[in-house]
Amino acid sequence: MGGLADFLDSLVGGVDRVFFSVAIGGLIWGMFMLKPWSRRYDEKHLSSTVTLIYYGAFGLALTQGFALIIKVWLMNVTLGVWPFPAFADTIQFKAGMVRMIVMGCLAFYVGSKLSLQPTSKNAWYNATALAIPALIAGAWLAHGAGRFDGRIQLMTITVIHQIAAAAWVGGVFQLINIWRLSTRNAIDPMLWPNFLKQFGKLGLVSLAVLMATGLPMAIGYIDSWNGFIGTGYGNLLLVKLLLLAIALFLAYLNNRGTREFFEQNRETLLFREIPSYIQAETFLLVSILFTAVSLATQPPAIDIPKTTATWQETLATFKPRIPLTTSPTHEELMAGEPGRTAIIGQVPSRASTDWSDYNHNVAGIFVTTIAVLAIIASLRPPPPHRGPYWPLGFAFLGLFLFIRSDPEAWPLGPIGFWESTLESGEILQHRIATFMAFMMGVMEYKARHPNNSNKKLIYMFPLLGAFGGLMLLTHSHVGFQPKTAFLIQAGHTLMGVFAIIIASARWLEIRLNDPKQRQIAGLISAFAMLQLGMILLFYQEPLY
Repeated sequence: MGGLADFLDSLVGGVDRVFFSVAIGGLIWGMFMLKPWSRRYDEKHLSSTVTLIYYGAFGLALTQGFALIIKVWLMNVTLGVWPFPAFADTIQFKAGMVRMIVMGCLAFYVGSKLSLQPTSKNAWYNATALAIPALIAGAWLAHGAGRFDGRIQLMTITVIHQIAAAAWVGGVFQLINIWRLSTRNAIDPMLWPNFLKQFGKLGLVSLAVLMATGLPMAIGYIDSWNGFIGTGYGNLLLVKLLLLAIALFLAYLNNRGTREFFEQNRETLLFREIPSYIQAETFLLVSILFTAVSLATQPPAIDIPKTTATWQETLATFKPRIPLTTSPTHEELMAGEPGRTAIIGQVPSRASTDWSDYNHNVAGIFVTTIAVLAIIASLRPPPPHRGPYWPLGFAFLGLFLFIRSDPEAWPLGPIGFWESTLESGEILQHRIATFMAFMMGVMEYKARHPNNSNKKLIYMFPLLGAFGGLMLLTHSHVGFQPKTAFLIQAGHTLMGVFAIIIASARWLEIRLNDPKQRQIAGLISAFAMLQLGMILLFYQEPLY
């Protein structure tokens, strides 16, 4: 079951950060945006706002406790011994317990006090004060706690950085809540544009704080350009910046539409397009949170100068080449595995590298072909009596990868299906990814068919695509040397970025009202798919 624990460990941290943003961001929203003690609001609005904070705090307490259980589980499986009482003396356990208990107390207070007195200034101040110990405990779980130089400064900067991110993400969740209430006529419809306008200011402050705190952390943990480009830490930081840039573009569209409403009384963008932009922005912001958690698992670049890849080595992994379309036999592959996986006297296996390259390159042929067909279908829609066939390509891709991804396990290798799936986190991720690819293909084909009666089915492609992107951003390859692991990771994280773009753009294609904008969103999704396919097509794994 170690594989299951490893996989859950990679996801729980991201879920934890989302709940953290909902809870802390919700408190910031209430204290600085809502101010219910000095303004009158509908009871449903206040109740739903407080409920979001409650769910965030309660969810964070649960996930923090679950994260500690998983750590114990992993140590027990990996080391073969019960980790207590030694683990109980670690900073990670103590800080995690404090964080869990404090957020549990916050959830109790919000549910029993703030929910009954949402207009009480003291209740809001008390709830905010309760959250402070959790913020301090979180500082001991960051990279800064392990530094000898500038420890307190780095920990403090990290907490401020996390609060700024929570204010932005939590604010976006509150905006989605207001839009939901507005569409149900549960609140004054003018609250939507008014809070959009106010949030523009909060978003700018959050961005400024993120930049002001992120820069010194980057300088403290990365000491060279190679460290920025040639390490897992630097690579994931670059991914965060790319996703942030896209999120800022959507935020700009939101701000532009809001200004047009107040200056020109134009309601088109405000009520028809902006809600969709904010939903797509949420995809990106949640992806940034997951990337941040994955970043926290990487050693800072400054600590691994001898295993840092040069920028030439990094770029070489994306160098165009003729795709590998012939594969070693399974017997040739397995013959080299004992030497490749040896702890002492490791012998690189060309067959293993070629096997992996073949898998990725053929997958690239699949995805590139699918993308080209999707572009054609977007520019020249199929006849009205049938939908496009290109989504079925994902189903065939899923079947291909299910057979080929893990040759040591069933159906090709001697290790059984359940044994391999539950014992290896990497294999479990592969199994989930292949199943998702298959289901995405089948469901998207049905969703795009004119006779589809299930209107919610169309949302499965962007949702599954976004989850797949998160898996790529947190994807791990264990047992490799640090530089090898990074060079493999670099391609996967970039594919994760494009997967998030595919999902976000597809969501906009579904949700936007203007036909021209929907076509543009569809083309962006298809071209991002093409880029992902090109990465796979030219994928070249280092010899290990």
